[in-house]
Amino acid sequence: MSKVYIEKLDFSDVASIKNRFETLLAADLQTEDSMVQWLKEVSDFYDAIQEGLDGHYIDFQAYNNDEDAKRAFQYDQEKIEPLVKRQKAKVDEKFLQAPAKDKLDKEVYGRYIKSKENASALFNKENVQLEIEEDRLATRYFEITGALTADWNGEELTVVQLFPYLEDPDRELRKKAFDLIFGSLLEVKDDLQKIMSELLEIREKKANNSKLANYRDYMFKKYERFDYTPEDCKQLAASIKEHVLPVAGKLRKQHKQELGVDVLRPYDSKGVPADKTPLKPFASIDELVSKTSTVLGELDPRFAELIKKMNEKRQLDLESRKNKSPGGFCTPLPVSESSFIFMNASRSHDDMLTLLHEMGHCIHNDLKFPIDLSYYKDTPMESSELASMSMELLSMDQWHHFYEDEEQLNRAKLDQLKGILEFLPQGMKIDLFQHWMYENPDHTMEERMEKYDEIHQMLDAGVVEWDGYEEVRKARWLFVLHIFEVPFYYVEYVIAQLGAVQMYKQYKEDKDAALENYKHALSLGNTKSLQEIYEAAGIKFDFSPELIKELMEFLQNEIQELESAAGTAK
Repeated sequence: MSKVYIEKLDFSDVASIKNRFETLLAADLQTEDSMVQWLKEVSDFYDAIQEGLDGHYIDFQAYNNDEDAKRAFQYDQEKIEPLVKRQKAKVDEKFLQAPAKDKLDKEVYGRYIKSKENASALFNKENVQLEIEEDRLATRYFEITGALTADWNGEELTVVQLFPYLEDPDRELRKKAFDLIFGSLLEVKDDLQKIMSELLEIREKKANNSKLANYRDYMFKKYERFDYTPEDCKQLAASIKEHVLPVAGKLRKQHKQELGVDVLRPYDSKGVPADKTPLKPFASIDELVSKTSTVLGELDPRFAELIKKMNEKRQLDLESRKNKSPGGFCTPLPVSESSFIFMNASRSHDDMLTLLHEMGHCIHNDLKFPIDLSYYKDTPMESSELASMSMELLSMDQWHHFYEDEEQLNRAKLDQLKGILEFLPQGMKIDLFQHWMYENPDHTMEERMEKYDEIHQMLDAGVVEWDGYEEVRKARWLFVLHIFEVPFYYVEYVIAQLGAVQMYKQYKEDKDAALENYKHALSLGNTKSLQEIYEAAGIKFDFSPELIKELMEFLQNEIQELESAAGTAK
């Protein structure tokens, strides 16, 4: 297996890693100049550690059955990451106690100081050992879900490879694919539930060790969510229920009518009418990359150059295969000054969107590289996802490179905008579910399934009949890897989606200004607050009922215009 990242450090030589930390801890930090230089040295060292760790993570996610990759990944979890966490806590303490800290320019270093104070208050050495076990359980989750396959007409396909069949005009074919996908999930349901129960126990201990009321509060501090509260999240869910669900319900009724079915079933959600074919924007991975490069290049030539370089360096792993983890992600490679994209393409419209989404992250990383300190390049997820979700929408004017047929192009754009209305409630289901789990950590496995079902129905637009699929409805959250690997990372998608719709609205009014605002906001990295980043993008960090109502009206108007252009206005 060839490497797509740079390893500056030999992780097998633990003593050398520790010695490097000890050198940093022995530094004399009396003057402002010495402190600034030391912070840069710390940052460069952390970048080297992170690229090595992320590189091994990439190897394991790409090849779950590769023993060398698994061994390196587990070694990092058991040896390197605990050492790094303990030593980073000491480095933070040295920084906070150094005389030169108070001489730093607060305009430049104020956010850094606040972050280190927060990290110091949160750190507990007992949690380091707990996180080794936590990582092991997350790894086990990926091993189980990455190995899920099903027999499709005599051919063994991964679950990911079955998803495109959910769009097929043939309803029986859709049902068959749906049954195989979720049948395979239900077969491992108990195993995944046991993993979740063990994770809950570990995470509750971590919160207790840090003297916090629950793990939800722990993660809000860990993610440095200084700009909103748990109650704000619950209010956001209520606003989405009020202003999004009615619109989403109308669209589902319209979809039911288009399919010509008496009852809309779970396997009909993505289905296309019998007189149409599923959207197929590309036939090969090479074509996907080439057309994405063209689309990006028309927004900014720098964006096209970036994906070309990544492709040349083999930093695009896009094909689905057995023993490859499900899902997709983008990982920055700070030493290489590049990024890596991991996804599971199955020749669908969603794959095109996924690559554009992940390229939004890569563009963000590229624009942040000039920033000196790694902390200021490590952006909050509400900002990171704004970059990626906005790219999906800002690129729509160039989708004709994927769809030469006008009908398919309009349908692709409609699917995108309608998909936002479907996603927003779904995103809040996952967020509220996690709030409940960690506010009530003593619940049983069955109570967990029942609660997800309750939240699903509370935030569902209706119309779909689940008779006979109640167990699937209860278990769908088991496919959401974030719950297992990066808990509480989901509401950011919702917040960023609202930001992305604002970006698209701005783009429709002034394309050039919107693109410049987009690039400027991304180039700020984590040097400013979320409110300031969103303001730099020309939008609001705001998920009030008033704004959500305004954005839903905008989306409905856009949808009506596209339907009129396609001659399908109702």
